Amino acid sequence: MASDVIVIGAGVIGLTSAVVLAERGRRVEVWSREPAVDTTSALAGGLWWPYRIEPEAAAGEWALRSLREMAELAGRPAETGVRMVDGTHADVGLAELGPWAARVPGLRAAGPEELPAGYGHGLRARTPLLDMPAHLDYLHRRLAAAGGTVTARTVGSLAEAGRAAATVVNCTGLGARDLVPDPDVHPVRGQIVVVDNPGVTEWFAAAAHDAADILYVLPQPYGVVLGGTALEHVWDRTPTPVTAEAIVARCARVYPALADAPVLAHKVGLRPARSRVRLEAARLPGGARLIHNYGHGGAGVTVSWGCALAAAELAEG
Repeated sequence: MASDVIVIGAGVIGLTSAVVLAERGRRVEVWSREPAVDTTSALAGGLWWPYRIEPEAAAGEWALRSLREMAELAGRPAETGVRMVDGTHADVGLAELGPWAARVPGLRAAGPEELPAGYGHGLRARTPLLDMPAHLDYLHRRLAAAGGTVTARTVGSLAEAGRAAATVVNCTGLGARDLVPDPDVHPVRGQIVVVDNPGVTEWFAAAAHDAADILYVLPQPYGVVLGGTALEHVWDRTPTPVTAEAIVARCARVYPALADAPVLAHKVGLRPARSRVRLEAARLPGGARLIHNYGHGGAGVTVSWGCALAAAELAEG
């Protein structure tokens, strides 16, 4: 059976877009040069929070739409990989965030007793925290249930996909730099350390939008994810020991027990950044409708459902 839609890319943006379209009755095929478990999405910490993404107003709306979807999925954490978890974002106040913050249920200023030493202010919230390997597997199963397929395929050009289907959704992330081509797309290198959990039950973050060294502690079923870094235009995927030591030291100042927690893994991912998300419709030679959905930076998980719904609306427009 011929496909109505080709989605290029099997990260969280591509799979979520494919699910939405397939559940709306479209015959969807995902083309990806690598399986979902090898994408940048699989390395993501998985915390819902708009971070390093523009345009701010649109990103806030996408994030809120995603929040509603994820809150529903969190009712079945073993199936979906999504949980609602309490946590603290330090060194940020409501006035410093966009209008989206006023619409997040329960988001409030943290009291002094709720902040670690060294932090003067912050916010408390109960937000989605995704086990990304489990969530990507869930999206695969949900796509298959809706009749969609995933094919291992390296795409030479967008026109190639346009010859195979009337609609193409470009969710190639960092790959869009060469495929489109779009020189505005660039990596933001993130290194993390995964350690055995010494008893951490809440997430913690202190991540300024322009900082190269950031701090987050995310308890996952497989361990605690400790972060991190945000290095613009750095392509190296090799974890560096000195960076790992600095990450653990920063996180241990918040949760001292992390200093001696056994290390389970060192990982590096490249966030697919752009000056602003490209979410728009165009035409390919030959007439196929092209929907760009890439450039989500450090907030791909956070806006995944909102952008997928918006992309589907463009595809149907």
